[in-house]
Amino acid sequence: MGYLISGGTIIVGGGLLFLLFNWLMGYKKGNIVLDLEDRFFDQKEYISAIKTELESQGREVYYKGNGRFDIDGKEYLFIERNVSMGGVPLQRTILKLEK
Repeated sequence: MGYLISGGTIIVGGGLLFLLFNWLMGYKKGNIVLDLEDRFFDQKEYISAIKTELESQGREVYYKGNGRFDIDGKEYLFIERNVSMGGVPLQRTILKLEK
């Protein structure tokens, strides 16, 4: 009986960790997630690279300032995440849909 409870706890805990990781990485309906090839330290260069990438995807992009974009008529909030993937740092760009 003890093994059954321990196994169930591990499965539930693993599932919760998976959901938390997906939430932190921006995988949510309506969000736009970008992994750009270069790493950006200057905010203006980073914003410019985001605009260039989205425009290359055929989207209409306008930067409003203060981390807010207007993309195809919808407002998005810019969030940056830095994550280690296999020992290599990854700069992930999350554009969260504002409602």
